[in-house]
Amino acid sequence: SAMDHQPKFFENLSGAGKAIGVLTSGGDAQGMNAAVRAVVRMGIYVKAKVYFVYEGYQGMVDGGDNIVEVSWESVSSILQVGGTVIGSARCKSFRTREGRLQAAYNLVQRGITNLCVIGGDGSLTGANLFREEWSGLLEELAQEGKIDAEAVKKYAYLNIVGMVGSIDNDFCGTDMTIGTDSALHRIIEVVDAIMTTAQSHQRTFVLEVMGRHCGYLALVSALACGADWVFIPEYPPEEGWEDTMCVKLSENRARKKRLNIIIVAEGAIDCHNKPITSEKVKDLVVQRLGFDTRVTILGHVQRGGTPSAFDRILASRMGVEAVLALLEATPATPACVVSLSGNQAVRLPLMECVQMTQEVQKAMDEGRFLEAVRLRGRSFENNLNTYKLLSHRKPDAELPKTNFNVALLNVGAPAAGMNAAVRAAVRVGITEGHKMFAVIDGFEGFARGKIKEISWGDVGGWTGQGGSILGTKRTLPAKYLEKIAEQMRTNNINALMVIGGFEAYLGLLELSAAREKYDEFCIPMVMVPATVSNNVPGSDFSIGADTALNTITDTCDRIKQSASGTKRRVFIIETMGGYCGYLANMGALAAGADAAYIFEEQFDIRELQANVEHLTEKMKTSIQRGLVLRNENCNENYTTDFIYQLYSEEGKGVFDCRKNVLGHMQQGGAPSPFDRNFGTKIAAKAMQWISKKLKETYRQGKVFANTDDSVCLLGMRRRNLVFQPVAELKTETDFVHRIPKEQWWLKLRPLMKILAKYKTSYDVSDSGQLEHVAMLPKEAVPAPI
Repeated sequence: SAMDHQPKFFENLSGAGKAIGVLTSGGDAQGMNAAVRAVVRMGIYVKAKVYFVYEGYQGMVDGGDNIVEVSWESVSSILQVGGTVIGSARCKSFRTREGRLQAAYNLVQRGITNLCVIGGDGSLTGANLFREEWSGLLEELAQEGKIDAEAVKKYAYLNIVGMVGSIDNDFCGTDMTIGTDSALHRIIEVVDAIMTTAQSHQRTFVLEVMGRHCGYLALVSALACGADWVFIPEYPPEEGWEDTMCVKLSENRARKKRLNIIIVAEGAIDCHNKPITSEKVKDLVVQRLGFDTRVTILGHVQRGGTPSAFDRILASRMGVEAVLALLEATPATPACVVSLSGNQAVRLPLMECVQMTQEVQKAMDEGRFLEAVRLRGRSFENNLNTYKLLSHRKPDAELPKTNFNVALLNVGAPAAGMNAAVRAAVRVGITEGHKMFAVIDGFEGFARGKIKEISWGDVGGWTGQGGSILGTKRTLPAKYLEKIAEQMRTNNINALMVIGGFEAYLGLLELSAAREKYDEFCIPMVMVPATVSNNVPGSDFSIGADTALNTITDTCDRIKQSASGTKRRVFIIETMGGYCGYLANMGALAAGADAAYIFEEQFDIRELQANVEHLTEKMKTSIQRGLVLRNENCNENYTTDFIYQLYSEEGKGVFDCRKNVLGHMQQGGAPSPFDRNFGTKIAAKAMQWISKKLKETYRQGKVFANTDDSVCLLGMRRRNLVFQPVAELKTETDFVHRIPKEQWWLKLRPLMKILAKYKTSYDVSDSGQLEHVAMLPKEAVPAPI
């Protein structure tokens, strides 16, 4: 209908006269504070009253000063703090009707009929029960004379929106729960540290990670560090696993691998539902193999520390979406949870998610493990399949022989996660029966014949390495076509995988244009996007951008701390990204900045003036510091120096100014869990595509591919990984500025402004439809990351 196409703007939604209570419940998780901050600020922004409920449901039952109205400044400086600043407690009394009666009374006293609950499935189930009982509770209060009939009418309905905060990622209906990414950061930091000591002593380490009923953390950290073996509750090992595991460990040792890492989820079980403990695994390795073995139990370390950039952005997006959902809620809409699907915020009925989550547990209890994995969702299933593909090397005798040679190279600037992608591609290629070749130093190295066969063992331990081990150059192939063609002939290369940034994309365009002249380029070619700038058309994310974002966020945290100490100081920070404002914009969202200058959104002197005035006003509050991010190429005249000098002059007597250019540290460092995982999965998928294309294009003893769909870029688009012919992406590209013409993250730009108290317009047409939890058929949709 015509109605559907009217864009919907949040300025038209008012919260005037509404009161929202926000609470955190259950086990804490990093990023809960970012969610609390977003709910408070968005609530105040739409003119609603917002209340903290301290100590979870306990505070709701106890009332008094546990339920307090809050201001904009109340949530300042909590974005970078782990855990929850409003506290969380296990609450027995809320499980009783008397407790809920008391809670209802306390809320009605303050006119609160909108609740935003951040917690695990138990907390959300409790909230739903409370909502169902609400009118009955009010009638009972009226009978007892505690509230009048007017109040019963006025506060007749309770609206509830949930956000899942749980490090286990054990909730169905969302790809990621708040805190999961941060917990992976903690685990990976520990694993990276342990690997260096294990290397020194030729040791075996058994690591126990959290996850009583869900193996997500164990599985993804095993993927991200290339562990030798992983035990998770959803996928118990087959009968006789003890022998299989010991054989595998000793084979790895025989291949000169100096260390073994085994990861055990605390809820790991065997196929008879008997627990598999880390001690049991250690004793087994010591008795059977005599390896020097140590156990490390990570415990509560995983819940601690500062939230990752991903969790801050996720929680901020969810918090804003939760307030929108409360504003739009009617008595007819069911309680919902705000969740993430691929790269989109969606709303799902709370009870559907809870039921599905309980189904998984039921399936595990009854030994229906394949079903349990399937119910966990396509993201989990995909992780498991990728892990199985990469961890176990088949004996040579069992490998198919395709006689195809596949070359891979890195192009552009280094990006963390490139090596994880190379490792995955090499191992999947070998498993599929191809001979894998590595090209050193990009297209330039290719032309010089720097190409060699690469084996399964050569890429061991690569997932955690930053930069590019193969070496990478920005050089484009056009001037070396003759020589590259010759190398491809000499080495009989039948397919090509290019892992890199915008130059990789340009390079593939040049190679496909050269097909008319050179038959050598008539082969399947695929590109996997890897650049910190995240400026490649055809993909929402590129490998390396998450690591760079974390570097920016960590640095901004330190700088903010320094600024808070000095008082009344504004920092101007320059980020990388070429003309792409992704790092500046998302960094600003994750670090809680006041402004971010980017090329995609033109600004003039009036805007700069407004920003200075905004900061001047801010200095009158209790938050006496400012943070401004500037993309390196956002404007050729308003340079970082210019902006610094302008702010210094205009801010005289009110605040002083400092500037900081982050530079190349944004390209370095160990890859984040997201980049390891994304790089691994996307490269594995690209390799499988190559195998498929090789079969399709092999005719009369040779490979010949010259159609557009044989030169593709594999990218993440909203909810799916898609192969797109590079020829078709040309129309979507601004070649002058090396960015896509349309970028999804610009839609999140108003979020940063809202959370920094700027008046802005925000198109929320995408949100608001309540979706349903998809019970996927056996042949599921292509899996997201």
